[in-house]
Amino acid sequence: MRIPAQSVCAAIRDDIVSGVHERGSRLTEEPLARRYGVSRVPVREALRTLEAEGFVVTRRHAGACVAEPTERDAADLLEARMLLEPLGAARAAQRRTEAHLKVLRGLVRLGQERARRGEGEDLRSLGGWFHETLAQASGSPGLIALLTQLRHKTAWMYTVEQPARPVDSWAEHGAIVDAVTRGDAQRARALAAQHAERAAAAHRPRRSARRTPPPPRASAVRTSQHGVNTAGARH
Repeated sequence: MRIPAQSVCAAIRDDIVSGVHERGSRLTEEPLARRYGVSRVPVREALRTLEAEGFVVTRRHAGACVAEPTERDAADLLEARMLLEPLGAARAAQRRTEAHLKVLRGLVRLGQERARRGEGEDLRSLGGWFHETLAQASGSPGLIALLTQLRHKTAWMYTVEQPARPVDSWAEHGAIVDAVTRGDAQRARALAAQHAERAAAAHRPRRSARRTPPPPRASAVRTSQHGVNTAGARH
């Protein structure tokens, strides 16, 4: 079965974000093809996509390399996310489906329960799923794509401190969902803006150190894609 370039792209992007491929390091087609268990063709296509997204640059005499964003790049990126997430929440208030609302309510309920119990190990992933679902509820493919890319890039450029009071953070999530449920776009935007501003204060620029070349992967890249499973809300 031919593994699509989209899956290879997601695998390379994940490894860039997690630091497996260091900033400034070369991305050579043949080693990448061996690592991800594919031919060079989907690797080449994936590198072109990642260059368009800003994760990869092409350098003379070096070829494809992991980009090296500056602190100004990171600051601009975080500011863009703070502007676009409130817009996404406002659009979600106007366009969300019952499936989106069911997933959002379930995530808020689960996040609040775990925050109250002090079970913080899963709160970061639950928060990511919440914001991904909220973006999907906007019903705007262009906005969803931008917010998805911004989330990937902020994870790459920043470390995020856990909130001192996770219960308060999940209460903010719940208030946003309440506004989205009522179709109150103005309130959803205002609440999302306040939440984004507080969350931005917990971001710290990530500085990576050079490491040895990454070990080969044990198996081929996954063929499934991450996304919001609104279909699961029907079960």
